[in-house]
Amino acid sequence: MILIRTMTIEDYEQLYSLWMKIKGFAIRSIDDSKEGVERFLERNPRTSVVAVKDNHIVGAILCGHDGRRGCLYHVCVDPLHRKQGIGKKMVVFAMKALQEEKISKVSLIAFTENDIGNAFWRKIGWSQREDLNYYDFTLNKENIIRFNK
Repeated sequence: MILIRTMTIEDYEQLYSLWMKIKGFAIRSIDDSKEGVERFLERNPRTSVVAVKDNHIVGAILCGHDGRRGCLYHVCVDPLHRKQGIGKKMVVFAMKALQEEKISKVSLIAFTENDIGNAFWRKIGWSQREDLNYYDFTLNKENIIRFNK
């Protein structure tokens, strides 16, 4: 049985292990460190989610908001536990948590090469925006990104 619950910083070691299992997953050296995740969870204490089976984290979503719009980050399910509805259950949990905080709109970013992820989002009813461009500016060049192979 899968338990979907709010993420805590005590989940970090298992969370990081899960991230390392996901091919193509992007990890930032500062933002995704234990301290970086702890900062995120302190700012967003009720919206991030883990899926747990037999005391092991098999799925996770970092979810937060700025008071206006929610955003999902690092949505993942262990490859051995995919196609069981875990991702959708986690998304529903996170969306309900955002609704409770009066957030009306949610966005996410999926890498264009992430065929599995993009297919998942389309399947559960999310739409790809074609009316805007996404821009990024790096304030801290020490925050190195690394992709899992």
